Parts: sequence; C-alpha cells; structure tokens
Amino acid sequence: MITTTPDAPVKLSEPDWFDPKSRHVWRPYTQMKTTPPSLPIESAQGVTLKLSDGRELICGVSSWWTACHGYSHPHIVGETQRQVGTLSHVMLGGLTHAPAERLARRLAELAPGDLNHAFFCESGSVSVEIAMKMAIQYWLNKGEQGRQRFVSFTNGYHGDTFATMSLCDRQGGMHKHLVDSMPEQINADIPEGPEAQARFEAVLDAHEGTIAAVVTEPLVQGAGGMKFHSVEALRFMRKACDDRGLLLIVDEIMTGFGRTGTMFACDRAGIVPDVMTVSKALTGGTLPLAAAIATTRVFDSFWSDDDGKCLMHGPTYMGNPAACAAANASLDLFEREPRLQQVAAIEAAFARYLPTLLGIPGLVEVRWTGALGVIEMESLKELDALKAAFVEAGVWVRPYSNVIVLMPPFVISEDELETLLRAVITVTRSWAQSVFD
Repeated sequence: MITTTPDAPVKLSEPDWFDPKSRHVWRPYTQMKTTPPSLPIESAQGVTLKLSDGRELICGVSSWWTACHGYSHPHIVGETQRQVGTLSHVMLGGLTHAPAERLARRLAELAPGDLNHAFFCESGSVSVEIAMKMAIQYWLNKGEQGRQRFVSFTNGYHGDTFATMSLCDRQGGMHKHLVDSMPEQINADIPEGPEAQARFEAVLDAHEGTIAAVVTEPLVQGAGGMKFHSVEALRFMRKACDDRGLLLIVDEIMTGFGRTGTMFACDRAGIVPDVMTVSKALTGGTLPLAAAIATTRVFDSFWSDDDGKCLMHGPTYMGNPAACAAANASLDLFEREPRLQQVAAIEAAFARYLPTLLGIPGLVEVRWTGALGVIEMESLKELDALKAAFVEAGVWVRPYSNVIVLMPPFVISEDELETLLRAVITVTRSWAQSVFD
C-alpha cells in the first residue's frame, strides 16, 4: 500500500457544481459504491488537465486515446465554433452538408486501398456494429444465406454494445458475466507463428459457409490488455480471408490516426481490409464521431435498383456538421504539423525510459510501439492507491486490468514527456515494491 505523509493536510476546494457523494452521474466501468470521488476538471489545454482546486496534471492517456493534438487545440476549436454558428446539425437523411462531404472524401484519400465509402455514426462501438451489419447483408445481397457469424480473437475488444460484446473475449473479457445474453461468435487465437496459423485456418474451414467476416484489432488489442501482434499475423489474416473469399473488418478505433507510428496500423502491414472502423482521435478528442469505411466491393453489393438491398441504418446524429468540422480540422493538423515525427519521438522516449523498470517486483513486461507504451504487471492490487499516487505525482494515468498504459497527446513537449515518464516510473517502482515485496 502506498502511503504519503505531507507536512500538513491539504484541504481541496470543490466547485459549487460538484458533489463528491452525488449518484446522479453513473460513472463508466465503476463500482459506484466503493469508488473514490472523481476529480473535478476546470479546463484542459495542450497536455495539461487543470483541476478545480488549481492543481495541474500532465495527461498520459489522451482521455481514452482521443486527444492526439492535445486539448482545446485552437484550430479545431475555431473550426468547430464557426460551424456551430452556421449549421450546428441537420439530418443526413435526404440532406447533406459540406463538412460531411469533405470529410468522406478526405477519409477515402487517406485510408488504404479503395476504402472509399464512409458511413458515419456517433460512437466507435456503433461503427463496429454497422460494419457487422454491412458484412451480413453483403452476403445476403449476393444471394448467399447463412453467413451470420463472425470470427474474433482471444483478448479482443470491440465495444460495449451487445453485438460488439459478442466479439470480445468471451472467457477473459470484461463482459464475460453477460456471455449467455450475447450471440455466440467464433473465437480464435491471433495467428502468430505456424502453429497458430494452422489453427486459425482450421477454424475458418470448420465454419465454412457460416462466416460473415473476420474482425480484428490491428497490431494492438486494446482493452483486452494491450496485447501486441506482428504485421505478419495481420497479413496472414488478410491472406486467409482472401483465399476463402471472406471479408476482413479491421477495428482502427484505437490505433487509427498515428498512434502506432503510421496513419493507420493497416499501413504498417500493407493490407486493405474490406471495412475499417475509426473513431476516438478522428475529431482530435473534440466531439463524438465515428465511421465504418467500406471498400467499393462491399459498397457495390448495396448499389442496386432493389430498395431491399439498401443498408437500413441511420443514427440520428450521423455526420453531425460540428463533429465533421472538428474531424476536418484534425486532418488539417496531420497535414500541416509533424504529427508522425512527434509519434516517433515519443516512441524513442519510451525505449529509453520504460526498460528502467525491468527487475521490479511483479513486472511481466514493458513494451511500446509508436506513441503507445505498456507496463504489464502480474496484477494491479491496491489499484485506487496506485491511481491516487499518480495524481499526487502530477500525472493523469488510469491503469486497468493488469496494465499501466501510456498514450500521451502527440504534441507533448520533450520536458513534459520526461516529467510524465519519470513520475510514472517512480510511482510504479514504489508501488510494486510495497505490494509485491
């Protein structure tokens, strides 16, 4: 257990809108009865979160990996404000507007291959559900019945809605207690190495005629424990699907927009999925927006004189003009500023600092790729104390499962990054010695 002994008790001021005992806001992934009060945030700029009591924290996780350009970037804020003042929202059914049309074209130019057709929605989970719906109906539109199931992977995670929960790891994932309520999909291990590749192909062949698509997170499985796999494994998935005429859905919600070192993780492997889902950093962490981007092969299966072959889906706020304006502004920054070079600098810092933890009690592994660093422990006991110790050290890091994850905004300065990493290493070492020794 980490303990601190400040010279004098610190009384933290609370804003008038904040009641630490309130139960009105139901927190995510939280046992509300036992969780410590949330930290009230007054503002966020760059990589700094300012608490209502005046303290400042360097953000090490980009608010679930969204704020790639930092918080409140003036270009994104300005473009979003201008759009809200002109057209804040309009339905995309029967109407259209410049921000959505422009964003769809830009995503088509940016995404690999002929991923040319963007279907917008408000959340990453829903974008994966839309991709699943596309895959099932793709086969129906081609006159093939019975392809209703999906192959997903051990340690996988694709969202918290019911269809996406069914793709998550049914035995070890966070939704295992709801497994009896979900559709049963087909689970496989990541095809890393000859034996796993053979097992993967055997799974595909055993379920021939029932598979709508294979669904994967490319290179990094996120909420399932930040598990890495190779570009060769991703390429093998693509080839195995091609050999059988199957669709491949790649979930780039976490990895997309530079996080693993290239604009999309698919780019590192040189593959083109049939559908790619994006969200999180799409708007630079400003407004909720997601998309399922399909290839022309998939899109053309819906292109018909038959109304029954259209995609019957339509989120109310899909293609919201303000959100699309934020996304376009985010893409402007990727074009104008050296984001991928900044990612490379973060990766180099991880390579210098994270190995200094080797040998501490309870450590399983440190690993990193792009602007994503992972400290994997045997377990995370005394988790609330660990979180509090990070805050006391002046950084915001939210460990989960058995991993401490670092995904800072790409714009973090060299000094800020050093401060973040030194704080995380110092706290982790102290915590590990107190818990595992």
